[in-house]
Amino acid sequence: MQTIQGRCECAAVAFEVAHIRDTVTFCHCSQCRRTSGHYWAATRADFSDVIFTKDIGLAWYRSSPTSRRGFCKLCGSSLFYQPNGANHIAIAAGCLDLPTQMRAGKHIYTADCGDYYTIPDDAPHIPD
Repeated sequence: MQTIQGRCECAAVAFEVAHIRDTVTFCHCSQCRRTSGHYWAATRADFSDVIFTKDIGLAWYRSSPTSRRGFCKLCGSSLFYQPNGANHIAIAAGCLDLPTQMRAGKHIYTADCGDYYTIPDDAPHIPD
């Protein structure tokens, strides 16, 4: 896959990634639904492969004892998720410039999904 670029809505956070997973994971846990407004759709890359070309808006929130979430403190875009000590980072698929050439990979924490939608059958479902 070629280098892909991404950014928040106001462009106060912009980045590029040369090596990124070509699948998207859809997380239906309550925390992801609250931070994204629906279920979280993300791909993955090694943190060392993410080059920030602009980071004046980047802020991190300790979302649990085991992870943090990156967002833009100016426009509020939810951008990243990273487990403590991990060398990888989840990147919101919606902030990536098109075309991404990605495909659905899996749905996780499906037992926690909201009661207002049906999970698509575009990829395997993992309840927890």
